Amino acid sequence: MDTIFTRGPSLNNRLALALILSVLLIFVDFKLDGFKSTRVYLNSLMSPLQYLANLPGLMLNKSAQRFTSQEQLLAENQKLNNQLLLMSEKLQQFDVIMQENSYLRDLLQTSARSDSRKMVAELMAVDKNPYSQQVVINKGAIDGVYLSQPVLDDKGVVGQVMEVGSTNSRVLLIADVTHAIPVRSLRNNIRFIATGSGALNELYLEHVPHSVDIEVGDTLISSGLGKVFPEGYPVARVSQVIRDESRPFARVVVTPLAQLDRLRHLLLLWKESSAIDDDSIEEKDRGAEKNASATKEVTNA
Repeated sequence: MDTIFTRGPSLNNRLALALILSVLLIFVDFKLDGFKSTRVYLNSLMSPLQYLANLPGLMLNKSAQRFTSQEQLLAENQKLNNQLLLMSEKLQQFDVIMQENSYLRDLLQTSARSDSRKMVAELMAVDKNPYSQQVVINKGAIDGVYLSQPVLDDKGVVGQVMEVGSTNSRVLLIADVTHAIPVRSLRNNIRFIATGSGALNELYLEHVPHSVDIEVGDTLISSGLGKVFPEGYPVARVSQVIRDESRPFARVVVTPLAQLDRLRHLLLLWKESSAIDDDSIEEKDRGAEKNASATKEVTNA
């Protein structure tokens, strides 16, 4: 009976035959270079398979690089945003400093006379009494502040010092009902008395006859009378003129030029005589020192 599967050479014989053929093929390929063209064809045939085998690794590397690049971009974006925020904050401070610098320059240039002494003060507090318009500044007797000293801002006259402490002072605003300031019209030099109304945006001109030449828009400056406010500083601008013949005087409403509702830095002015007195005192002191030194030299001699 014939079997379906015939038995061939044994495994040992097959292994020996494979080894012999392998050595023979290696010898022929190394010495005779007989499989060069065949190797080229086999490499060409295997190239697509190699690409397919490397494709998952390439995809993983690309994804990892893209993820890393995205993380780096996000980190750099966050860093740049933080830097932008910090620079914006510094730019805001720079703008504020420039604005304050310009404000202080304008404030120091408000003085009509360059030889008079002046000092910049800062607002500390505002009186909460609705019937009184007063503020407190951070300059006092140790800074040379005195009673009835004129106070200005960068726009015009603010008021005068009414109380002096050692380190601070109280200023009575021109809008207070108890305050009055002599003024004159810049257009025609007519003199008036401007009194406070109790409101920060209004002053009244007292006892103005109907025939007086005054118009809306006229600028009023300090006249120098009363010897409190120096002459020539802006005070107010005429905003309303009502001539009612049934009343003995015209009603004239003026608006202060100083920004009384937003004060921050103020300018204290000294009288010219004070500056002259200071100079004379300094000269006297220097003279006394010279005399004392001369007396000492004579005594030593």
